[in-house]
Amino acid sequence: MPKIQAGEIELYYEEHGAGDALVLIPGFSNGLWIWLKQIPAFSQKFRTITFDPRGIARSASPDQAISIRMIADDVAALLAALKIERAHILGASFGGFVAQEFALGYPEMTRSLILCCTSFGGPRHIPPPMATLQAIASTKGLNSDERVRENLLLAFSQKYLEENREEVEQLIALRAANYVPEYAYTRQLQAAIAFNTEERVKEIKAPTLVITGDEDIIVPSENSRNLAARIPNARLVIIKEGSHTFFIERAEEFNRAVTEFIKQSGVWSLESGVKGKN
Repeated sequence: MPKIQAGEIELYYEEHGAGDALVLIPGFSNGLWIWLKQIPAFSQKFRTITFDPRGIARSASPDQAISIRMIADDVAALLAALKIERAHILGASFGGFVAQEFALGYPEMTRSLILCCTSFGGPRHIPPPMATLQAIASTKGLNSDERVRENLLLAFSQKYLEENREEVEQLIALRAANYVPEYAYTRQLQAAIAFNTEERVKEIKAPTLVITGDEDIIVPSENSRNLAARIPNARLVIIKEGSHTFFIERAEEFNRAVTEFIKQSGVWSLESGVKGKN
């Protein structure tokens, strides 16, 4: 299994394809499996790098406090180990927190930034309904089949669940196969609660795409509108009938939007076959 040393932990990663580097940062308590519909598509155009964050699945870590910046530092360590100077950085939900922190802490390494179903956090973050929040915060039966199913079902639209039963079962099996220790779940939750970039996102220099689903009940789409309004020249895309996991439900539309954004923002290098600035 490919791993690199990131501080005191070994980080599991995978890379697929060739071209400009594109890093995919998964959401809360998820590993790289969540990108099952992005890896095949993006690896045709990019050197696509995915990883299990510290404490999740194959990236074991001690039970200690973590911060969003710490995970952003892990991403920087991964890129350094792979001898990648700059990359397109894409993060979903909690991974969007990490992507923001990476762009702020490592602007010279950020070729472009794609923020999916996420927020700037802090007191002006718009939360989900209380029942949803309580369901996510609980660690009861965390890795049980029942809990895995309940958590995943919150992230999808009812229409998708009814029309894609076989695929939903595949996703549940994938999550169940990627063990999440209770301490890692709790530490990520604590890091998410402490996160706040509202006053700093104006410092982001990289071309930025903010993308959300209009039916997201976990991170309501108004968060993405507010985030895009504070990042200089950010582009906002709203996926109609898109849930929190629109990148799975509407994968073709999402993958196309990301690829077109990278092309149009002039950050696709010559070696990828599209003239642009490095």
